[in-house]
Amino acid sequence: MISMPPFQLLCTLIGLLLLPLHISSADPDPLQDFCVADLKAPASVNGFPCKPEAEVTSDDFFFDGLSKEGNTTNIFGWSVTAANVLAFPGLNSLGISMNRVDFAAGGLNPPHSHPRATETGVVIEGKLLVGFVTTSNVFHSKVLTAGQMFVVPRGLVHFQLNVGEGKALLFTAFNSHLPGSAVLPTTLFASSPSIPDDVLTKAFRVGNDVIDNIKSKFSS
Repeated sequence: MISMPPFQLLCTLIGLLLLPLHISSADPDPLQDFCVADLKAPASVNGFPCKPEAEVTSDDFFFDGLSKEGNTTNIFGWSVTAANVLAFPGLNSLGISMNRVDFAAGGLNPPHSHPRATETGVVIEGKLLVGFVTTSNVFHSKVLTAGQMFVVPRGLVHFQLNVGEGKALLFTAFNSHLPGSAVLPTTLFASSPSIPDDVLTKAFRVGNDVIDNIKSKFSS
């Protein structure tokens, strides 16, 4: 029987433990041309099951929703039209999606984050203040006009504010077919069930009256 020094044995065991992590760290090569989402089936670990190829049509690969202006008559004065896998089944498993974001004058896409994707965007019309905050609590921002782009790393809190005199239009893209969105104001003050007031008063160092007043602005 061959014996190994304890340190060498430990290194070998660590290497064997880390090997599966290294192997699974990259996406596998696709084994098919496409996997159009079967939206009637429950979502699996990383997307929807594929629609049978015999049922796939040309319409599955085209989407005209981004050509239509959104309704910005809401408390934030903005609208998002999502071209993700739920609206555009041909994106399933491809790791991409887009949004159209419309802004009324003074409109705000409120602070939010995308837990599953990095975001990049280009201003099409108007003037937008775009900003995000790093995990080191550093704020980066710039005012952008038509043709200028930005990027927000995955998971960071960010926003866009219309600082122009009229409407603004923005197109964004994501490296996920379903990036998700956690909108801070509604997440904190309009969740169901509600976050306890004791948590919010301590987090923001204000009284219950302030928290209740904010919550009332998001009640339906």
